[in-house]
Amino acid sequence: MAPGRPPPRLAILTVVRDDRAGLADTCDSLRGQLGPDVVWMVADGGSTDGTAQWLEGHAELLHWWRSAPDSGLYDAMNIVLDAARDLGCSHVLFLNAGDQLAEDDTVAMLLEAIGRHPDCVLLYGDALERQQDGRILLKRARSHRCAPFGMFTHHQAMIYRVAALRGLSFDLRFRIAADYAMTVSVLARGNAVRLNAPVCLFAPGGLSQRQAARGRLEQALIRRSILGHGRLRVATVVAAQRVALTVRHHFPAAYAKLRFRCPET
Repeated sequence: MAPGRPPPRLAILTVVRDDRAGLADTCDSLRGQLGPDVVWMVADGGSTDGTAQWLEGHAELLHWWRSAPDSGLYDAMNIVLDAARDLGCSHVLFLNAGDQLAEDDTVAMLLEAIGRHPDCVLLYGDALERQQDGRILLKRARSHRCAPFGMFTHHQAMIYRVAALRGLSFDLRFRIAADYAMTVSVLARGNAVRLNAPVCLFAPGGLSQRQAARGRLEQALIRRSILGHGRLRVATVVAAQRVALTVRHHFPAAYAKLRFRCPET
C-alpha cells in the first residue's frame, strides 16, 4: 500500500488447497472488480498441484498471498483474516476457491452498501447455486434473526465488519461449523443488514455438504456454548434440520421449489 493511501474498504479472502482450477474460476469473477477500495488476498495450504506457481504468475492481481502448510480450512481462514486486519481493511468477504462473485458489478454494489451501513457488523445477501443439471438458481437468504436455527445464507454471501471481529477467530475445535460460531458471535455485537441481491455463485460439494451430519452436531454444541440454548431447544432444532435434510434428499423437486428461484425473478 502506497504511503498516505487509505486502506482498502473491502478485502476478498480466499483459501485454497490443491484446487488450481477452482482458484482460476474465482479469479475470473474478480477481473475488473479489484482496485484501490477492494483487494484480493489468498492463503494456499501448501498445494502440490501447481497452485503456488499459478499464484506467482498472477501476482499483479493479488495484494497478498502465501503458500505454506496449515492446519486446515479454518486455520487458513484465520491466517488470511489476520493479513486483512494488518492491512487495515474495514470489511472482509470470504470467497473460497471455486466460489465466484454473482455479477460483474457485485463489488460496486457491496461498496455502496458498506458506505450506507458503515457501522453494521454484518451485511449479507442471497446466493446463486449451480445445480447438477447445470442450471443456476437463486437461493434467497433468510433473515439473520433465524441464526439460532442455522446459517441463514451461504458464508460466501456474508460481509463482516473487521472492527466487529476484534478478539474473534475461527474456532479450530469445529471442523465444519466454525463459520457458524463466528457468525453468531458477530451478530451479538451489533446490527446486521440484508442486501436484496445475490453476492456469490456458490460452488457445491464443499466440506459442509460432504459432512452434513457432523456439521449439525457442531452447530448443536455452538447453540449450547455460545447462544446458551437448553437441551430441549437444541434437540428441537436438530430434529427440524433432519426433517429438512430428509425432504431435500428424498423429494429434491419439492425442496428446490421451496428454496430456489430463477435468478431473473
